Amino acid sequence: MAYVLRPFCAADAPAISALTLAAILQVGSTKYSVEQIAAWAGRHPSAQRFLDRASSGHWIWIAADAEDQPVAFTLLEPDGHLDMLYCHPDHTRKGLSEQLLAQAEAYARSEGLKRLYTEASELAVRAFERAGYTKKHRRDFSIEHDGNAITIHNYAMEKRLT
Repeated sequence: MAYVLRPFCAADAPAISALTLAAILQVGSTKYSVEQIAAWAGRHPSAQRFLDRASSGHWIWIAADAEDQPVAFTLLEPDGHLDMLYCHPDHTRKGLSEQLLAQAEAYARSEGLKRLYTEASELAVRAFERAGYTKKHRRDFSIEHDGNAITIHNYAMEKRLT
């Protein structure tokens, strides 16, 4: 299947919200517990939040399928924080993460940024490492969910662009 990378448009917001949830629920269970997945899914962004982020200057790139439907995306903040990288479970292992990370890096360089940084889940660490990011440290934290503090973790990672 051929994919196209393109900028986000407002009509993409519901699709990328849905694919984020699908990725958390379906792929997340390979590395995280049922409780951790429920807490993570409980705070996933709504379609409106993507619209708000785009309108506030955050850059979102979409990997779209042959019907121009979003199947993966990344969100880069103006300071170089790569906040999100998600791929729909039906489209994993097709090189989309690498393509999106390369697009984000090219854009960051064109904007004169000196580094990119992220907090990568267990699921995304390898994609970031393949793209040249370095793992700085593990981040253990809690997410409030159904009245409980659910412990979860990710990894602080960065890539110097200089």
